[in-house]
Amino acid sequence: MLEQFEKAKKASRLLVLIPDEQRDKILLSVADAIAENEAELLAANEKDLAKMDRENPLYDRLQLTTKRLHDIASDMRKVVSLPSPLGRVLKDTTLPNGLHLRRVSVPFGVIGMVYEARPNVTFDVFALCFKSGNACVLKGGSDADESNKAIVSLIHKVLTDNGIDTGVVQLLPGTHEATAEMLSAVGYIDVCIPRGGRRLIDFVRDNAKVPVIETGAGVVHAYFDKDADLAMGTRIINNAKTRRVSVCNALDCLLIHQSRLSELPEIAKPLAMSNVKIWADNQSFVALEGNYPQELLLHATEDSFGTEYMSYAMAIKTVDSLDAAISHISQFGSGHSECIITGNADAAIAFQTQVDASCVYVNAPTSFTDGGQFGLGAEIGISTQKLGPRGPMSLEEITTYKWLIDGNGQIRS
Repeated sequence: MLEQFEKAKKASRLLVLIPDEQRDKILLSVADAIAENEAELLAANEKDLAKMDRENPLYDRLQLTTKRLHDIASDMRKVVSLPSPLGRVLKDTTLPNGLHLRRVSVPFGVIGMVYEARPNVTFDVFALCFKSGNACVLKGGSDADESNKAIVSLIHKVLTDNGIDTGVVQLLPGTHEATAEMLSAVGYIDVCIPRGGRRLIDFVRDNAKVPVIETGAGVVHAYFDKDADLAMGTRIINNAKTRRVSVCNALDCLLIHQSRLSELPEIAKPLAMSNVKIWADNQSFVALEGNYPQELLLHATEDSFGTEYMSYAMAIKTVDSLDAAISHISQFGSGHSECIITGNADAAIAFQTQVDASCVYVNAPTSFTDGGQFGLGAEIGISTQKLGPRGPMSLEEITTYKWLIDGNGQIRS
């Protein structure tokens, strides 16, 4: 794979010379090509889907549809509409000795992306990297290998038609060995971003010799406070859990104040309509028993909390205070997205101040944690680390900066 790394490195140096207008024109051509090649993309995706059990939580992530391809193209056009993140003057100052200093945004160079069965990520990463002047080396999951090959082939054709080095986007084989090669590609990969489940992210972080921006698994909570509005809370909880269960912003655990347990059956009604399996602690189990489908109601175990379900399943934990809810999140959360439903302004402020996560919501579902929803066009991942970017990472977050210093013959004493 050394040849692919070298191609990406060489292409990254040429990519910064391409004018912003030309990069945007090429991205629009790729967006148009998605619709023009819909049949080929869906056929390749069908080959991947045929090898996966429909009950697998990753099946939904893997699947492409006409609507999803339309949405991917739409997101790419949104990326085009955003201002370029390059050449922004982040700091401008003149020293007493006359030296003029500017801190200016520039690409990382080559971004390595390791991700699981989500072919839409292939399009998103290319769009964001190309717009921001970065070459990208992609290592998708073996489950999506046919889909990813078809997507990169489409992108390469558009690049070739526009006279652009196809080295700007390289697809590695969908093997574990390819991941290891990328993580050891010192001097070629400037930063690696893993996007997937906890096992993948831990493996990348623990084995990488290249710099890593860690995106985290989404163990997501919603706290229904003693002062929460029932109707609002019911809508929020249902949307956070069932809008799309396989994504990282989906709800995994409902925390409910003990004074509101009598209303839990009402809150859970929409969940039952979606056949959501609930792992309930003792108090919430008693509140739901006889008011929730028996086959979907189970007693929580030690493993029920701190689990990213990625399916129609969730846990419920009863707490006796706001502090108890925050403590539970501190123990079991992953630093991704957390939510409080409350009509108490002081409780909302306390929750947002004390909860340590990249995105903290008041009276809104965690399903909004998404680069597109944040007005960023698309995202390359949700960073849960504190050093560097945090939360949805889009164009600005995948650039770095360098200092430009202009002098007039000054020397240092």
